Parts: sequence; C-alpha cells; structure tokens
Amino acid sequence: MPSESYFDCRFAVLRAPLGFEKGAERLTDDGQAIHAWVPDGEHIVAVGRAHLIANDSDGSAPDHAGPNASTCPAFGPLSDPENRPAIQIRQMGTRPEAQRRGHASEVLSMLENASVAHFDAKVGLLQAREQAIPFYLSQGWKLIDEPYVIPNIGPHRSMMKKF
Repeated sequence: MPSESYFDCRFAVLRAPLGFEKGAERLTDDGQAIHAWVPDGEHIVAVGRAHLIANDSDGSAPDHAGPNASTCPAFGPLSDPENRPAIQIRQMGTRPEAQRRGHASEVLSMLENASVAHFDAKVGLLQAREQAIPFYLSQGWKLIDEPYVIPNIGPHRSMMKKF
C-alpha cells in the first residue's frame, strides 16, 4: 500500500478542490490496485492507480469509499470479450506546482506497463475530467462516448486504449 504522502497528494489534487472531506481520496479496492507516483524530495507530486475490472463487471463503481459517493458509469466496450482482461485507470492527479513537467505521463506509463505485466491487460479504460482529455489524447487514448456528468465531480468523457 502506498504511503500517506501518496494519499495526501491524491486528496489535495482530486478531492479537496471539490470540497470533499478527508477520506474521500480512498477507494475500497486500493489494496488490490497498482499504484504509481512521482516523488519530489519528501513529497509526492503526481499519483495514479489502476485496477483489474472483474470479468462480471461493467466497470461502473462508486467514485470514492465515503458516504454519498456518486456512481461512475459503465464502459460499453466491456461487453466485447476481446476487450478482456481490462483495467481502469483512476485517481490520476498532479499537484499544480509540478504540472507540465512530464510527471503525469510518467505515472500513466508506469500504470499501463504494470497492468500489462501484472494483469495481462489488453485494454485500459478511464473516465477523464474535461480538462484532462487533451492529455490522455496525447498519450494515445481514444474517446469512446458522449460527455456526461459525474455528480459532485463534474463533466467527464470515457476513454480507452488498447495495449
């Protein structure tokens, strides 16, 4: 399991700006996920995680482990058996002062490579916040649906990448 500094970064970047309470940065399956991060001295400045999507799952899941969690929508491509095993990238974020330095690319690459090695993943899926879509497109991910809103989080698009 990652250090508290990892979860502090996840909270500061992804949850605190939306007014969430501490603890909302945790997911119930963090113990089974692959985690990647970039340190800068004693602090972690970029984070992300990937988990295997169970064969009987459509990929929909609560957005966080706390109460009143919004449900993220299903991924349509999971209905095709050719897209299994599949992983989902979640909780990607970089502290504002460390952005535009390649840290997110490094975290994403680590997660993609580890997912192929550890889970034999054929496909990656993710739900990108609107402002992150250009980044994922630059990394070879493709849009797979129309825009939607995750309550309490904001506008998103689902994306996919074949490994």
